[in-house]
Order: sequence, then structure tokens, then C-alpha cells
Amino acid sequence: MSDDERADGGRRPATYDQARWTRGDEYEPLLSEKHGERVEVDGPLPDDLTRDELELPGPSEPELARHYTRLSQMNYGVESGPYPLGSCTMKYNPKFTEDVAALPSAAVHPDRVDERAQGILAAMARLQDYLGRIGGMGAVSLQPPAGAAGEFTGILVARAYHEHRGDERSEIVVPDTAHGTNFASAAMAGYDVVELPSGEDGRVDLDALEAAVSEETAALMLTNPNTLGLFERDIEEIAHVVHDAGGLLYYDGANLNALLGQARPGDMGFDVMHFNLHKTFATPHGGGGPGAGPVGVREELAEFLPTPHVREREARSASDGASGERSDPRAGGGEYEFYEPEHTVGKVHGFHGNWLVLVKALAYIARLGDEGLADASAKAVLNANYLASQIDYEVPHGPFHHEFVASAGDQDAAAVAKRMLDYGVHPPTTKWPEIVDEALMTEPTEVENKQTLDDLAAAFDAARRDDDETLESAPNRTTVRRIDQASAARNPRLSWQALDEE
Repeated sequence: MSDDERADGGRRPATYDQARWTRGDEYEPLLSEKHGERVEVDGPLPDDLTRDELELPGPSEPELARHYTRLSQMNYGVESGPYPLGSCTMKYNPKFTEDVAALPSAAVHPDRVDERAQGILAAMARLQDYLGRIGGMGAVSLQPPAGAAGEFTGILVARAYHEHRGDERSEIVVPDTAHGTNFASAAMAGYDVVELPSGEDGRVDLDALEAAVSEETAALMLTNPNTLGLFERDIEEIAHVVHDAGGLLYYDGANLNALLGQARPGDMGFDVMHFNLHKTFATPHGGGGPGAGPVGVREELAEFLPTPHVREREARSASDGASGERSDPRAGGGEYEFYEPEHTVGKVHGFHGNWLVLVKALAYIARLGDEGLADASAKAVLNANYLASQIDYEVPHGPFHHEFVASAGDQDAAAVAKRMLDYGVHPPTTKWPEIVDEALMTEPTEVENKQTLDDLAAAFDAARRDDDETLESAPNRTTVRRIDQASAARNPRLSWQALDEE
């Protein structure tokens, strides 16, 4: 699109009228409020731990279906339209993975003994192998229940490694563009955080890195490509600086979607990494529910992984703590078992992880295969660069990988984001990273086609042309209008019962 076309109005964005199911001033009620019935409760527990009666909903099937359909129509999700929330990678979850996870054979109690769960263990071993090869890692644990938990687990592995060597280290280096969980994980693991400033090009400043690392450095936590969507071109030198100081290089797997089939963190010099299965392998994105954040390590660190770990019995080495020679778990002919690595950091989640989430990731990887994963990565990069080239906002740096950060300039990025809801698209992440003024962090993912990207660009540009009064009142066409975010953050009401307590 030419500048003249943009100045003349550019693309015409769609407008969006979200459903608003109300009776008078009241929204769609809770099921218990619609068809509640009192049931007496009588059980063996002490009186101070029980209720005398319980109110349970009793709707018919049509009423139940309509209730949840209405709620879905009053919400916005990735099945409603594009969801370019930067860094969070909100991509469409294919339904076939849900079908696989719903198979009766997948419903296995986690306490079943190894001999009665060989199919489950074989599938876990297969996923470990896939993730290890994708990331260039020697061993993988599937136990952590989310990306942040995987991140924390990876730092625990790094700490255990240093302590086993009798090397007491007190600091973790974290770039200023890193995810907030990096800082939190380092602090939770007992480390002091050393913040690393970015260079003028948005990447790691080597001089600053050399000044930051020391004999106290346990690890550098790095995302590559980074939060700005930029590949760290000096990654091999970065690895040398960290390793020469005796530290480990940790890979935050948040942006692995940009590298599938193109490059591997292990080949870049990373020692530990976590995989965000929801960001890269299309499992559900949590939202408080179960997730999965597997951790991969180079072979030397395998003995520190969480317990239990899955292995093929025939692959066992002389030392019961090492993972031994890696075999192909798809080859068959061997039995699988859980075992405890010799210097394990212990358990980081109940049982052996969120099994049904792992099944969905395994199904996704198996369906796409090597070529499909590489194609997904290539399209994610293409989509981000195309969208960045089409919007009428300043987009510093570039070219990008799977995401980019635009600047709203003299506009309030949060207001722009809210206004985009009126144009039928979910807004990008706002105000972060802080090194970009009024940041609009955007990730279209590989699942969107050109028409959808053009619709996104139209929404961006329409918000750019809107006046301040319009932006400050937005959104105006959604079920819920603008809320008081400050009050909501300071006085959260986390349950519907809290409304009755006011």
C-alpha cells in the first residue's frame, strides 16, 4: 500500500458487535442462580469441614448448551478471530489433538505400576526424544506443569549442577527485555538478579555482558530470538563469554516457535532450556488450567533432572543415575520404566506431569513431522514481517522473526489496544518491553492467512487515525466496556461470592 493510499484512509477495517446477553441490567446468570436445588450433605468428615447442604445446578441439556454458548459469545478467543498477543503466542489449537487426548486408552491413572502403563511410558519417551532432537538437548523432563514452572525447574537444575561441583554462585544475569518470569525464577531459586542492558540494536551488548558476568554468575537467561523478535547474531560469542566465566547458558523457550526446523538452542551453546508447549506445539494456553513446560538439558546435566524420569530399560547405563545411551523409543522391543536420576532436584509437580497436555503436544509434532514444523516456523516469521511492513506505526529494528514491537508514539498504547477490540481483533501486548515507547508487541503466529493479516493491519491503522476522545472511551462494541484497571488490580474480586460480600 502506498503512502497516498494510507493518507486517504487505507484499508477499511471491519467493525465488531459482541453479543451482550442481558435481562434488564443483569448479565447471563450463573447456573446455580438459574436452576439451583438444595441437596443435604451427610458424610464421615468432621462437622467443621463440611456443609449441611449444597446448592447444585439442575438445568436440562438444551438450557446447559445455551448457557455456555451465550458465555462464549460474550467472550473473545482465538476461535473468534486473530489473537496477536505478543510473546504469549496465542495460536489456534487444532481439534484433532483434543480427540487424541480423549481416547479411552489415554485415561490411565497416574498411580498405575510401570508394567501396566507401558503404552503411556512409551509415548512419554517418544515425546522426550522429539523435544530433545528439536531443541538439540541430551535429555528432557516432562514433569514441569507450565512454562514458568519449567523455567524455575531449569534454574534449579543449574543450581544443583554448580552445588554438586562445589561451586557456590550467587547471581543470575537477565537481559532487560526478558520475560518477568525470568527475574522471578532466578529470585525464587535464591539468586541475586543482575539486569543486563540491551544495545542500541535491541540485542545483547557484549561489552555490557562481559562486565556483568563474574565468578558469581550461575547462568545467563536468554531468549533467542529475543522479546523484540530479533535474533541474537552474536549468540556463539555470548555462549563463550558465559562459559568462560563458568556459568551456564539458559534458553527461555518462549520464542522457540521462530526456530522450529531452522536452528536448535543446543547447537548455539545453550545448556538448559524449557519448552512452552502451548506456545510452540499448540496445546491449550493454561489460563489457570493444567499446562506443560518440559525442561531439556545437555547430557552432562541429565542426572539433575526431576524425578521420576522415563527411560527404556535397555538404555540404562552402568550408573543408575545417568540417562545412558539414547535409543529411539519408536523402535519397539524394549520396556520402559520410571527412575530417579542420581542427583535429581526432586519432584516439581504431582506424579509425572500433566499427561493429557503432553499427549496433545506429541500428536501435534507427529502430525506435522519435520517438514511441517519447519513450515510453521517459516510462516510465523513471514507473517510477522509482513504485518510489520503494513501498519502505519513506527516499528524499530528489524527484520524480525515471529514477532515485532511497534511504537504507538504519541498515542496511549493501552487505549489503542482497547480500540482494536471494536475492530474485531484482539489487541497486542502493550507497554512492554519498556525499551520501546508505548509498545505494541505483536505476534500473528503461523496460523493466520494474508486476509486476516490485512484485517489486522486495517485495525491498527484505523486506531492510529482515531482521535483521543474515541480512544479514551474504547471499547464501545464489546460485552464489557472499559473497566477501572487500577481498582481491579488493587482490590481484585476473585470469585462471584465476593460480589455478595460488598
